[in-house]
Amino acid sequence: MSRLLAVPARVVAANDNGAGKSTDPAIVEAALRHFAEHGLGAARAARHRAEQAFFADKQPEYRWWLEICRQLDRRMAVVAAREFQA
Repeated sequence: MSRLLAVPARVVAANDNGAGKSTDPAIVEAALRHFAEHGLGAARAARHRAEQAFFADKQPEYRWWLEICRQLDRRMAVVAAREFQA
C-alpha cells in the first residue's frame, strides 16, 4: 500500500473523552459503587442527592454528589450546577 494512501494513526483514542473528570480515587470509587447500586439511573440519583444537599445548605455534601453525578453524566452535572446556582 502506498504511504500516500495510508491514514495516520490517531494519537488520542476515539473514546478518550474523560477530559475534566476527577481522577480522585475516592470520587471514582464512590461513583462506581453508586452505579453498581442504582444502575442506569445512577446519575439522576446523584443529581437528586446533590439537589437535596444544595437546598439543605450542605455545601460539601452538594459538591460531593455533584462530582459523582459529573463522573456518571457530565452534561447532567453541568445543567444541575447551572440550575442550582441560578
